[in-house]
Amino acid sequence: MAGQSGEGGLWFAVLGPVRAWRDGRELDLGTPLQRSILGMLLLREGRAISPNEMIDAVWGEDAPPRALGALRTYVSRLRTVLEPDRVARSRPELLTSIGRGYALRLPDDALDLTRFERRIAEAETARRSGRPREAADRLRAALALFEGEPLAGTVGPYAEHQRDRLAERRLSVVETLMDVDLELGDHAAVVSELIALTADHPLRERLRAQLMLALYRCGRQGDALNVFTETREALIDELGIEPGPELTALHQRILTADPTLAPPPAPAEEPAAGAGSAAEWPVEEPQQPAEEEPYAAPELPRPAQLPAAVTDFTGRKEQAARLRSLLSTASAEGLPLVAISGIGGVGKTTLAVHVAHQVEEVFPDGQLYADLRGYGDGATAPESALGGFLRALGIPPDVIPDGLAERSALYRSLLAERRVLVLLDNARDAEQVSPLLPGSPGCAAIVTSRVKLADLPAARLVDLDVMEPDEALSLFAAVAGPERVAAEHGAAMDVVAACGFLPLAVRIVAARLAARPSWTVASLAPRLADEQRRLDEMRVGNLAVEATFALGYGQLAPEQARAFRLLSLPSGPDISSEAAAAVLALPAYETEALLESLVDASLLEAPGPGRYRYHDLLRLFARRELNKAERPETLALALGRLLGFYLASAQSAHRLAYEGSAIADNLVVVGTGRTFTTVDEAVAWLIAEGDSLFAAIGQTAASARSGEQLLPAGDLLVAMEPLLESGTHTREFDQGTRAVLAAALRIGDPGSELRSRYVLGRVLFAANRLREAEEQFRRVRELSAERAEKVVTGEVLNALAVVVGRQRRHAEALALFEAAMTWYRENGVPAGEALVLSYSARDHLGLGRPDDAIAAAEKGLAIFTEMGSGAGTARARYHLGIVLSRVGRLTEAVHHHAECLAFFRASKQRVWEQRVCSRLAETFIAAERYPEAVRHAEQALVVSRDIGHPYGEALSLTVLGKALRGLGDLSRSLACLRQAYDVFSRLGAPEAGDLKVLLDGVPHGAVVET
Repeated sequence: MAGQSGEGGLWFAVLGPVRAWRDGRELDLGTPLQRSILGMLLLREGRAISPNEMIDAVWGEDAPPRALGALRTYVSRLRTVLEPDRVARSRPELLTSIGRGYALRLPDDALDLTRFERRIAEAETARRSGRPREAADRLRAALALFEGEPLAGTVGPYAEHQRDRLAERRLSVVETLMDVDLELGDHAAVVSELIALTADHPLRERLRAQLMLALYRCGRQGDALNVFTETREALIDELGIEPGPELTALHQRILTADPTLAPPPAPAEEPAAGAGSAAEWPVEEPQQPAEEEPYAAPELPRPAQLPAAVTDFTGRKEQAARLRSLLSTASAEGLPLVAISGIGGVGKTTLAVHVAHQVEEVFPDGQLYADLRGYGDGATAPESALGGFLRALGIPPDVIPDGLAERSALYRSLLAERRVLVLLDNARDAEQVSPLLPGSPGCAAIVTSRVKLADLPAARLVDLDVMEPDEALSLFAAVAGPERVAAEHGAAMDVVAACGFLPLAVRIVAARLAARPSWTVASLAPRLADEQRRLDEMRVGNLAVEATFALGYGQLAPEQARAFRLLSLPSGPDISSEAAAAVLALPAYETEALLESLVDASLLEAPGPGRYRYHDLLRLFARRELNKAERPETLALALGRLLGFYLASAQSAHRLAYEGSAIADNLVVVGTGRTFTTVDEAVAWLIAEGDSLFAAIGQTAASARSGEQLLPAGDLLVAMEPLLESGTHTREFDQGTRAVLAAALRIGDPGSELRSRYVLGRVLFAANRLREAEEQFRRVRELSAERAEKVVTGEVLNALAVVVGRQRRHAEALALFEAAMTWYRENGVPAGEALVLSYSARDHLGLGRPDDAIAAAEKGLAIFTEMGSGAGTARARYHLGIVLSRVGRLTEAVHHHAECLAFFRASKQRVWEQRVCSRLAETFIAAERYPEAVRHAEQALVVSRDIGHPYGEALSLTVLGKALRGLGDLSRSLACLRQAYDVFSRLGAPEAGDLKVLLDGVPHGAVVET
């Protein structure tokens, strides 16, 4: 129905992707959010909806702070798209404003959903009037309006709810259509369709009942009873319930061969709606020509060429059911065609043969099979495969034509009006396959290939992934022996995991174990743990995983092969197309084309847009080929380019996150990277790339032979500081900094030592390991002085002051802050001065100087505000809020903390989010607003546990305990305070002493009295 227009030339669709056309030309509806807003307005059918309702519907609980402004922008863009000729500032006629809300005034009959419901109403009228054939036609016309999943491409809670509603509505109409077809006596025609529907909806009892009735009327009483048994088992397994009374009653009637279940008599010819009787409309009967004796076509042999199915086939239940459904559903529109793709060894042929045997009865005229050898030496020519098919169909060799076109035409002619299944295995490309496809819709074809045959017309593409862990374990047990696997279940799971859950690898390793009774499953694990020899262990007889991979690799063009090898060098879990371009030293557009070609060849996976990864065993194979083909110097240069890209991107993120900081300018950056426009975007990139960044750092630390090679890893750690404050990768920071530090000490590189010690100090401080953090910072200060390096000189003085102050050595902390202030002023870094003023305020408080504390905090905030630094302003508000809370200016404290909390949440700085929530809870306790204090303390506790921040957890428990005490929940209060004391004590934090004083006077089992 795409492109049909309603009144005014407009036509809208929601029964599939949300789309719109004007005079047959599709309109560009913009982003998914914009389409979601249009979809919601379309489904409101002209009723107004308020902005708040729209925001909740599209964004839900994740609405951004400026959602209202974004909504108005999207509405404005939609108005421009829908009414391009509207004069500026004139009132829109379609997407109108009603009060503060919006409504979409649709022309009559301009929405596919409207036509859908109208046709259903027409079908109901026809059915009530005794015209079931017309009713069936109307229902089919209604269902034909669906073009895939309803509201596809839209987002938000409203879209999800409506998508489910429309899908349920469609299925209900399908059930009604099946009822009408059964009334018409079309039971034989609907059996295959009902088999497919019940496979997709196994718990839908109405569909199951319809299938039972259709099978019974086809004389297949046993099959009908089997459907009931399968349904009962499914309901018990999935829902724990028995079938309903209607299905149970039908089962009993089939058992007793109830005569009322017999097919209805053929319906009389239906008059058109509104027509009179035959007496009113006399019609002269045309003379019928004499019937000719039908031509009897010669009976062809019934080929049965399928290879034998494996007897230990395991898993793949969902995929097999889907394939059976696709192949068994006859369609007048064209040939059922399935193209299965996947990496070598994933089990494409095994699955295809298994399913082909399962649907043999659907194709009573035979099965044809050809191995097209698309990835071996000498791929099978289509002419040769057709010659074999024609001979199998009874054509003498001497009358088989020579040309490809003539053979293909004869082949299709022979299969016309017959039901034959064709399995084309190991295809090279669509060009090789196309001449071998039948032309009759009664036939069906399965194609297997390592490449995704996206250019094969009308093919349903099935990309076969590796097995699920439990499936792989079942396959391993089936080959190696269930008793051995049951006795060593944990070791068996380790083995199949080392196989990457690849069926070929699992089968080979299991076969080796089966052939060696003296081996244990556990003895295989260390053999497979060694990545250098893992592929060598996956070989038995003439089966080898490496040989299977080599077939696909051997078909690559030189530039594809180079990319396949080099991209295995980074050890991250995946890689972005931009990072891959740096590794390959190619432009972005060339890189993406290469990566997509490797995805099409099933040698790479694309887990998300712009991201790529290897299967574990394919990565090992690629690295083996890399070491054969490339020199060590080439690998070092490629890794250096990758690190350079990551460093340049992280530098951009750091500069944006810490406006005015001198750190980014002092990093040694070679190469180009990503740029960002907002702090949110920068931090989101760091979080998304975190695992890959740390993998690159670890590789560099392990392989570096000079300070020149190692220094970018140290700079990258420093540049990733915004990621550290997000709290998402604390363990990785600890491991990465220690790896770079060890490498720096090994090769004698003080520059990398300085940088890694600085970041390690930050990590230790975040864990409240204050003495260890102080040791690292003091060593960094010494190295900075020795080398006259500016990269973190001011920052380490500031950090050292904070650590000393946290240990309540306030006078010493202020002296260090003064040294940091001097350095920042001499080097022209006002952001650093503001940082010192903000952080030093708490030490002024510690020395009993509240006026100095307020003055310092306010001056720091003023500098950051004047600079326009969002991150700096938020941190300054945090410290000013603490000071104001301590001096009793509680309302002002809440204001500043609420402001900075919004910033930290938006920029995903979860460490800061936890801190601010704790401070807000303290202020609300001071104001005796205990419910609000409890709420913020609990939020702080959740965040601190999410990010693994024990000091934050203890602080949150402390304020939560105090807030609960204020509410009178004394037992829970004591439990929180004792938990906080335990954590503080484990960390060696001075707060443990404060709590000990409070808890020492409380006997075990008692509560803390206020």
